[in-house]
Parts: sequence; C-alpha cells; structure tokens
Amino acid sequence: MAKCEVCQKDTFFGRKIRITRSQISRRALSQQQPNVHSVKVVVDGTPKTMKVCTRCLRSGLVKRA
Repeated sequence: MAKCEVCQKDTFFGRKIRITRSQISRRALSQQQPNVHSVKVVVDGTPKTMKVCTRCLRSGLVKRA
C-alpha cells in the first residue's frame, strides 16, 4: 500500500452516500489512497529514494537530491 515515509499518511476510508440519500442500503465503504511519488531526497547528506506524498513535497519538508 502507498504510505508517505515523512508524515505517515496512509489509506483512509469513508462512506460513499448517494445524493438523494433515500437508499440507506446503498451506502458503500470507499477507500482513497494518498498521492505518493518515489523521489530522491537528501537524508543526512546522502541521496536516498523515498516514497513521499505531494503535500510534503510542496511544503518543503524534504529536500530533493
């Protein structure tokens, strides 16, 4: 499964409900994955390949090699 190695963002679950909400039995469990990329980052002065979510890349929590 996709998991960010910086912020530990992982798969999350929720309910998918129809717009009319009249069919209670039609509520299904949905699953969403985080947007994770495999990038080279600098860790302790050495380049390393890590799986990082795009939110961590945008906010500057990791430095690309």
